Amino acid sequence: MLDISVKSFNEIERDELYQLLQLRSQVFVVEQDCVYQDLDGKDQKAIHIIGKKDNKIVAYTRAFPAGAYFEQASIGRVVVSEQERSYGYGKVIMEASIKAVAEVFKESTIKLSAQTYLKKFYNSLGFKSYGEGYLEDGIPHIAMFRN
Repeated sequence: MLDISVKSFNEIERDELYQLLQLRSQVFVVEQDCVYQDLDGKDQKAIHIIGKKDNKIVAYTRAFPAGAYFEQASIGRVVVSEQERSYGYGKVIMEASIKAVAEVFKESTIKLSAQTYLKKFYNSLGFKSYGEGYLEDGIPHIAMFRN
């Protein structure tokens, strides 16, 4: 079971920040073999949805209000540690993120820039693809929306 918390950037504790940046780097840079600038200056504008198991961050997303990143509210940096992927934590953290967007930002339309191979996963959460696929940091992505 995940312990979910929703925090502004200023509410994140130092050790939590280190863990979540370590998780993002482990998955997006090392595991996916993608050199890109993860520290993009946008974390300060986001809310952070943090999933902990045994006091360790194993799942995470960040979300933005409409206009802060995209025209619509958005969820990004969706990540679950490799060792924890068989427990359904991706669905748990995304459901918590959708709820946080509704409660914190009072928004119901959400945009994702989703890795294409996860399209069916996001479809199961009510997201629909829009437009053509594109490369983002060398990885195939597709825009998806949930209303």
